[in-house]
Amino acid sequence: MLVINELVLNEKQQAKQDAILAAALQLFAQKGFHGTAVPDVAQLAGVATGTIYRYFSSKEALVNAVFQQAKQCLYNTLNPADFDFKANPRQLFSLLWQRLCLFSKTQPLAFRFLELQDHVPYLDEKSKAIESQVLIPIWTYCVMAIQKKAARDMPAEALMALIWGAFVGLIKAEYMGYIVLNEQILAQAEQACWASFSC
Repeated sequence: MLVINELVLNEKQQAKQDAILAAALQLFAQKGFHGTAVPDVAQLAGVATGTIYRYFSSKEALVNAVFQQAKQCLYNTLNPADFDFKANPRQLFSLLWQRLCLFSKTQPLAFRFLELQDHVPYLDEKSKAIESQVLIPIWTYCVMAIQKKAARDMPAEALMALIWGAFVGLIKAEYMGYIVLNEQILAQAEQACWASFSC
């Protein structure tokens, strides 16, 4: 739970904050950071514009709170605590792929917000730390796969970019109406991505 001015929110305040964050996520996902105005967030959340500034000091503080919440949701869905890095690299790749699919399906606004926009200009230190928390297990998997000679011998960061970019591209293509994804297509895409990942 986020803490505002170091005070724990009561139930009514928490409900307002949740409504603000949900409205902000929807608008940031649809319009981007620069295309979203704080009064629009307030209107969608059903609160006065001034109320938002009682919870968040600025639009940048609001978008960072949305980013942190969405990234934490992604991390929880990936659930890297149960990744067995000693397992077969192909099986672990499939598990990672399936959990990315789960996140994009169950949290479409969060996925669109996180992966289809550039957040770098406004991320604060806490947001950057959460971003690293999400990326480290995936990077660790890539390093492990390279060491086991299951993945191509190239920088782990490049492998991450290849697979992450391919997955995001699929979801973006569906969002733009170019393709309708189903289990068969996602399974075929997983196999194709594994083929590009593995040696």
